[in-house]
Amino acid sequence: MADTVREIERKYEADRTTQLPDLTGVDGVATVVEAGAEELDAVYYDTAGLHLAAEGITLRRRTGGRDAGWHLKLPVAPGVRDELRAPLSDTPPAELTALLRSRLLDRALVPVVRLRTHRTVRVLRDAGGAPLAEVAVDAVRARRPGPPEGRKNTKAAAVQARWHEIEVELAGGGGPGLLDAVDRKLAETGVRPAGSASKLARALAETGQRYEDAAGPGTGKGGGKGSGTAGEVVLRYVRAQVRAIVELDPAVRRDLPDAVHRMRVATRRLRSAFRSYTKVLDRAETLPLGVELKWLAAELGVERDREVLTARLRAALDGVPRELRLGPVDARLRIWTERRRGGAREQLLAVLDGPRYLALLKRLHALLEAPPLRPAAARPAPEVAARAVLKDYRRLAGRMETALAAPAGRARDEALHGARKAAKRTRYAAEAARPALGRPAKKFARRIKRVQQLLGDHQDSVVARGTLRELATQAQRAGESGFTFGLLHGREEALAADRERRLPRVWKKASRRRYRTALRP
Repeated sequence: MADTVREIERKYEADRTTQLPDLTGVDGVATVVEAGAEELDAVYYDTAGLHLAAEGITLRRRTGGRDAGWHLKLPVAPGVRDELRAPLSDTPPAELTALLRSRLLDRALVPVVRLRTHRTVRVLRDAGGAPLAEVAVDAVRARRPGPPEGRKNTKAAAVQARWHEIEVELAGGGGPGLLDAVDRKLAETGVRPAGSASKLARALAETGQRYEDAAGPGTGKGGGKGSGTAGEVVLRYVRAQVRAIVELDPAVRRDLPDAVHRMRVATRRLRSAFRSYTKVLDRAETLPLGVELKWLAAELGVERDREVLTARLRAALDGVPRELRLGPVDARLRIWTERRRGGAREQLLAVLDGPRYLALLKRLHALLEAPPLRPAAARPAPEVAARAVLKDYRRLAGRMETALAAPAGRARDEALHGARKAAKRTRYAAEAARPALGRPAKKFARRIKRVQQLLGDHQDSVVARGTLRELATQAQRAGESGFTFGLLHGREEALAADRERRLPRVWKKASRRRYRTALRP
């Protein structure tokens, strides 16, 4: 995997005459050290439609300076980006372009602009000599791809632009407070924040290149109760889930915390929306997509379920007194975890690199471009949304009745698992309806979520007990004691029994008539 650097910086307008103020003494800055000048030459790559730039993503090949190579910058927050670096090569490295697959689909990368920068750097250091930030004064020349420099201007000649700017980037021990302090100091001398978020954005604008928002209309949070038509509300929710899948793809590939879980949730929410709002979106079009989303959720689930189960078993084992840990139980759990992690991780990356996943992304984009709306999509959202949520609730109620009446054991476990799935779908339907139904939908979703969480904890216990039996069997076959795994199994049984005892009370609260009545427009 490429090296990653967290970039936290701010940019400012400048010109040939701009003079930096003395920054000594600003928020712990003891000295300002001249670090010399650099000549940087970078070619930026994007699609012909500038899909990456539209989302604040940059991919460049840069020579000169201390970090020559390929750089991919992914936005994290305003003024914060993760920069992934790879060694110089003639073509974009596969390890970086893989992180762009959900944005590129099968579009080609082409050079879109070349930037040559003369950079003068000053390092802000604390009293111990540690770097806090770097201040760079840049003279930039931007050029669109075109005839070689030196050729006489023609109609096809590349458009060029020049400007100066100042970058202040945190380094080492510097914190956000330092950026604020430097910002105030620069403002005192008349230096103002830059109008563009990046050099690329400014270069594209000043060389006449324009792009539209590749993500489509903003998802927003919706207005209040009753806002919009049913089609507008449902499509807003669908678009938000598609966008989440696309944006989380590189995070999953980078193995960032919670990324797999969040992408799986977005996949499930999207499938649930297709199933709940069949009066709005034509099921003939969404059903095949739902099948593919179910497949993707299952593939993501291999890794996610391993993460959850490992954390659960590790926490349970940590709660066992040392004198009751008989045999190499820690080592056996660690080996079990690593074997499954390697296989699950490798399989997930193969899925994300495969043709089936790419085809799914394309079909989701096509659906957003030409939504298969049914007549009910033009009706007021509250009426349609309330009916969809209550339909899912009735389905949940039936499954809960079956589960609560089922005999203890495997039959009840399976019935409770089915009720859990229905609870999740009902909750997602209510969340999608919030822009239309307002606070009642929010409260109803929260109540159903409590039921879902209780059922989920029960199901996690069922899965954990199966794994503990597997580990105990492996231990016994190796001549080790299975006592500790049996102890944990008994604790999981007690936990599941407790959840079953609590469930009727929690369900009764969630299913009170007043919550359902409040949903009606």
